[in-house]
Amino acid sequence: MATTRYDEASIRVLKGLEPVRQRPGMYTRTDNPLHILQEVIDNAADEALAGFSRQIQVTLHSDASVSIEDDGRGIPVGMHPEEHAPVIELVFTRLHAGGKFDKAAGGAYAFSGGLHGVGVSVTNALSTRMEVTVWREGHEHRIVFAGGEVIEPLEQRAAVGRRRTGTCVRVWPDPRYFDSAHLPMGDLVHALRSKAVLLSGTRVSLHIEKTGETREWHYESGLRGYLTESLGEADCIVPLFEGEQYADEDDEHFAQGEGAQWVVAWTLDGSVVRESYVNLIATTAGGTHEAGLRDGLFNAVKSFAELHNLIPKGVKLVPDDVFARVNFILSAKVLDPQFQGQIKERLNSRDAVRLVGNFVRNALELWLHAHVEFGKRLAEVAISQAQARNRAAKKVEKRKGSGVAILPGKLTDCESSDVSRTEIFLVEGDSAGGSAKMGRDKEFQAILPLRGKILNAWEVDRDRLFANNEIHDISVAIGVDPHAAGDAADLSGLRYGRICILSDADVDGSHIQVLLLTLFLRHFPRLIEAGHIHVARPPLFRVDVPAAGKRPARKVYCLDQAELDSIQDKLRAEGVREGVWRISRFKGLGEMSAEQLWDTTMNPDTRRLAPVRYGVPGTENTRQMFNMLMGKGEAAQRRIWLEEKGNLAEIDI
Repeated sequence: MATTRYDEASIRVLKGLEPVRQRPGMYTRTDNPLHILQEVIDNAADEALAGFSRQIQVTLHSDASVSIEDDGRGIPVGMHPEEHAPVIELVFTRLHAGGKFDKAAGGAYAFSGGLHGVGVSVTNALSTRMEVTVWREGHEHRIVFAGGEVIEPLEQRAAVGRRRTGTCVRVWPDPRYFDSAHLPMGDLVHALRSKAVLLSGTRVSLHIEKTGETREWHYESGLRGYLTESLGEADCIVPLFEGEQYADEDDEHFAQGEGAQWVVAWTLDGSVVRESYVNLIATTAGGTHEAGLRDGLFNAVKSFAELHNLIPKGVKLVPDDVFARVNFILSAKVLDPQFQGQIKERLNSRDAVRLVGNFVRNALELWLHAHVEFGKRLAEVAISQAQARNRAAKKVEKRKGSGVAILPGKLTDCESSDVSRTEIFLVEGDSAGGSAKMGRDKEFQAILPLRGKILNAWEVDRDRLFANNEIHDISVAIGVDPHAAGDAADLSGLRYGRICILSDADVDGSHIQVLLLTLFLRHFPRLIEAGHIHVARPPLFRVDVPAAGKRPARKVYCLDQAELDSIQDKLRAEGVREGVWRISRFKGLGEMSAEQLWDTTMNPDTRRLAPVRYGVPGTENTRQMFNMLMGKGEAAQRRIWLEEKGNLAEIDI
């Protein structure tokens, strides 16, 4: 047996920017280069946030490079007192080196999105070339990098006017590290426009050399103008509610300058517009500052409704009753923001809930008491939401209490209620569902057709799971509510002892299997642990063998190509003449007759039904694997895994 050497020489120490190039997905998004450019744009925006810059210019050059220029203070170019190297060189070549760690009074950045100090050094590591020009203290300075290393040392060039300050960074992203070298223009334009909105008075421009097009954003009305533009013709229940508040130096709970600016609109219908930022960083996945906004709005409206005796008896408001139709733009300033991951999609700072919530509640309570009619209108909308929620809850309780479940209309149920015998088949498509209904044993087999591929439920909150009709129907049909791993789930209402996933024996069918397994692992784990989940394995091929001698004609079904090859070898060994048998391939379950589906897939005596179990070595490893495969933010890790394991796949082309 081959052995793998593991000794002192097996340990590698990655130095400089090598860790970034080895595992870029740990430091940035790798679907395209936009995020490494945003690191530079965010640095320019931080200069504007600190009050030292009024212009940010982004240029898309014809040679696929991108330059970002600001008129801020310029990156320091002198020698670092401890590292004995130019500061600008350290900023672009050392992880965890930057000016944003200095949060003390007089620090370079009191508020910024950067905290880890890996931003522009990651940009440098994942670029074939980077040129940095700094105008500072009456001179122009230039340094050039390639692959993260200095190739042209820092040099002082021509003298400039003392008022000429700023930084220009030109980046050539390395396409080897990204799924696509193409920049998503919509996302880039959105990011630049949002900077102009959040930095009132700052001009942000985008120039495209290839077409000569130039776009510029400059919002005098700030967040209000942005939200009004985004809402378009949507009808608002009340006028826009906007405000801002920041802690002063006497505040006992928060640092001076911490706080938020917001604009909120309640609309009657349509999709909602919700965007949030922390120190100008877009938090696309929300976080604690959004939770604070929700709590502040809810508590203010609830307090107003209670003061005016508007809430009917038996109605209890919850935050979603007030927040359901809310559109908002929220810009928070937090001294030491704690983000989820390096790409900063979600704010995790706990104090932000109280920070934003208190300021928003106080401001909205004053606004509501100054505009009583608007307050009553908001309260009516929230109460209507609560009453609708209560009616829905009562219907559910009534169904449970009567003992008569209102099952999905698409479900073809079985006659028996003995869980030790009953089984339900979750079937791909109505066509296959029709064959399964005709071929089943109606005494103990039920059929639930599914329309196409269900939702990827890996990152869907349990409270929002039933918004998907297919998932709702599955839960109601099997009689078990969604639950989390470790919960003491109630399986007493389980209606079927075996829950069988039945999909086509092709790539699309495998995809549906994975989506359903994802649903059960994430939201119904007790069903897997108790051995109730199975995967039916329909055949991909049928071999028609003619009569020979005393042997009658027969049909042989094969799961896959390997089994087909084995059957053909067996026929040759039996002396069957080459080529007399006929091979048919099933394009899908819908092509099978009811009799064929029963014989191959549903008959307990002849079918192949694989029970679902956790992989080796255990539950946690299985969950980690599914997180890598199904998580929205795991594209880079999936790519690495596919590169390593792709040769093991049996691809059906």
